[in-house]
Amino acid sequence: MAAVVLLMHILVVAGLVRAFTPDFVARVSRSVTQAFTIDAPLPPSPTPAPSTQSPSSAAPRDEGVAAAAGRRADPREAAVPPAKVIVRPTQAPPVAGQGRENAAGAAAQGEGTGASGSGLGTGAGRRGAGQGGGGRSSPTVKIAGDINSARDYPRAGRDRRIGSSVIIDISVGKDGRVSECRVVQPSGDPEADRITCALATQRFRFRPALDNEGNPVEAVFRWRQRWFY
Repeated sequence: MAAVVLLMHILVVAGLVRAFTPDFVARVSRSVTQAFTIDAPLPPSPTPAPSTQSPSSAAPRDEGVAAAAGRRADPREAAVPPAKVIVRPTQAPPVAGQGRENAAGAAAQGEGTGASGSGLGTGAGRRGAGQGGGGRSSPTVKIAGDINSARDYPRAGRDRRIGSSVIIDISVGKDGRVSECRVVQPSGDPEADRITCALATQRFRFRPALDNEGNPVEAVFRWRQRWFY
């Protein structure tokens, strides 16, 4: 009980002192802490690392002074390989052409517009259905004969023939006469087509075609027979 009473008195006195003299507690605290202050030695300063710069670069420069010239860059030569040129050999034909230059190498026969042999095109060969020519050759030319009379055909088929036509191929010999006739595009009257071939064979005469040497040759001449009003 005595200890408790003493503790209560101490607390009351401390509270009165703190209330009426607050600076007293601060002064007492500073005096107590100064009694235990210890001056600690400062750590040694680190030794500076040696500089890697050269004296010239470390020395201060005046403002605006240019630095030393750098190393010049020399371009490296680039080697370019030469371009390859491929020359393909020209192959000669297996068989050399014979004859003149405008007919050399031509086939002996064919159905196109060749310059040699027999065919149905407009070539200048030995025989053809066209009017073409080349070199010294000349085409077949009709020089005589006509079919222009209505009395040459039957009167009964007149209405079927009027306004139509028939196309025939006439084979002309070396003497200029017709040796054969063939209907290529018939009309609406078969009897009139037959009569047209018969009259062409009888009446037509031609100047025969000539080859490159100027010799007469057989040829085919195409003729269209029209019937008018």
